[in-house]
Amino acid sequence: MSPLITPSELSGLAGATILDVRWKLGGPPGIESYREAHVPGAVFCDLDADLAAPAGAAGRHPLPSAERFQEAMRRLGVSDSRPVVVYDEADSTAAARAWWALRHFGHPDVRVLDGGLRAWISEDLPVAEGDQAAAPGDFVARPGGMPVLDAEQAAELAGDGVLLDARAAERYRGEVEQVDPVAGHIPGAVSAPTGENVDPAGRFHLPDFLRERFNTLGAVPGVRVGAYCGSGVTAAHEVLALEVAGIQAALYVGSWSNWVADPSRPVATG
Repeated sequence: MSPLITPSELSGLAGATILDVRWKLGGPPGIESYREAHVPGAVFCDLDADLAAPAGAAGRHPLPSAERFQEAMRRLGVSDSRPVVVYDEADSTAAARAWWALRHFGHPDVRVLDGGLRAWISEDLPVAEGDQAAAPGDFVARPGGMPVLDAEQAAELAGDGVLLDARAAERYRGEVEQVDPVAGHIPGAVSAPTGENVDPAGRFHLPDFLRERFNTLGAVPGVRVGAYCGSGVTAAHEVLALEVAGIQAALYVGSWSNWVADPSRPVATG
């Protein structure tokens, strides 16, 4: 099954739990946009509070505990027996983090609305306003459904596999860094900005296009692949794009914000 779903497919899907995961680095909070307009039946999922643990040395968006994630998903109405569809404004950057987290914690049927709310509205489908209450779910979190990397494993993969840096190219090169205290990239990592995974409308390119893109970057059969970004959000988008292309990849959840928390770790630029 494709990890993506189209607006028309979602409009005909009965019984799904729908999560609105709109989020922007630095704000404003996505809940305000959700209250203005959302897919009917969707419940707002807070990326910072529901899909990550508090920021610290582990990174700006570290992986939450199974207990905390399970509690959040049950509050949002998630159950193992019902499919889950996640979406954001358009390009699936935030939605991909929800997709990845649910998959990692064992949910068997999670899909991303390709093109997000913008695609939904472009097809003249109805929207709702205000808050949507959810009946409590019974989701059971079982970690291990998606491969993860720690800092040591990411460094090893950069040497004997392919470690993709999902950030903008100028951040990879170390020319700018507006968020983390050190600029640059993990030595051996390959620049692969997530913006190149989608078209101008925010919809994912076709699988063959993505497969060729990642093959060109070294992600070919028989080679281990991983991804990181600033804090494990856009890297989840990279992992999603890789899955669309038929390539499995591990996520370095702590990403650059965890890497630079230890000053002894090497940093490359250029």
